Amino acid sequence: MNSVQIDRYAVLGNPVAHSRSPFIHAQFAQQTGQAVDYGRVLCPLDGFADTVRRFADQGGRGCNVTVPFKFEAPALAAHCTERAQLAGAANVLRLDGGSSRAGWWADNTDGVGLVRDIESGAQLPLAGLRVLLVGAGGAGAGVLGPLLQVRPAAVVLANRTLDKAQALVQRHAAVALDHGVTLSACGLQEPGSAFDVVINASVTSLHGAVSPVPAQVLKPGTLALDLMYGPAAAGFLAWAGEAGATPRDGLGMLVEQAAEAFFFWRGVRPHTAPVLAALRAEMAAGR
Repeated sequence: MNSVQIDRYAVLGNPVAHSRSPFIHAQFAQQTGQAVDYGRVLCPLDGFADTVRRFADQGGRGCNVTVPFKFEAPALAAHCTERAQLAGAANVLRLDGGSSRAGWWADNTDGVGLVRDIESGAQLPLAGLRVLLVGAGGAGAGVLGPLLQVRPAAVVLANRTLDKAQALVQRHAAVALDHGVTLSACGLQEPGSAFDVVINASVTSLHGAVSPVPAQVLKPGTLALDLMYGPAAAGFLAWAGEAGATPRDGLGMLVEQAAEAFFFWRGVRPHTAPVLAALRAEMAAGR
């Protein structure tokens, strides 16, 4: 009797215990009939590279990468996709060839996940809109390129450290020009006003802050999306709702970027809508 080989994947980060990725990928595996075991791996803050190598040595086929290691991930791989190169950050590693790094690939699925969630999940086409992106860290770097590629009228990148935002804008300047998008950087307190879409890609929600930017960035009907979810996003979502904006958490993006990662690993694209519904039900039940 032939035994089925089960391939190991995991999410690597610090912290990582809260991650919903194991639930999501278990749903994808069941839906697509793929033999996948997916877990969580807590990385020491100074031991990300060693943890990835050990995971590969133990048969790991790939991993998702979360905070604070997204900027470290591309350097581990011999090959990077164009979107990982543009972002300078990766949230997915495919460990082809096992412990030999010669076959490893880095990718960034955050941006395509965000765009799909906004345009399909929230049913809001981004072309021609004014977008405020808050945060120039790993999440912001990952989503900026795909945002520009769907041709909003303008993207303003706001960050606590202006130099960091300006450097990210400079790296994406050619993409913005090619797609006819006005791209600029600013500090957190002078981003402008009345945006069509406000995306909080900063870590402020993790630290209990309601919003990193003033309420003038919102107008009635603004889609205000926090890349966090659950209790961490509650303050931002309440702030947006009180201003008449349309609040949205990051669960939809989480599922969409995971589906893109699953496709990158397995060559099979799962359906996301039923998985997002199952995830929301799971969280509503307190599990």
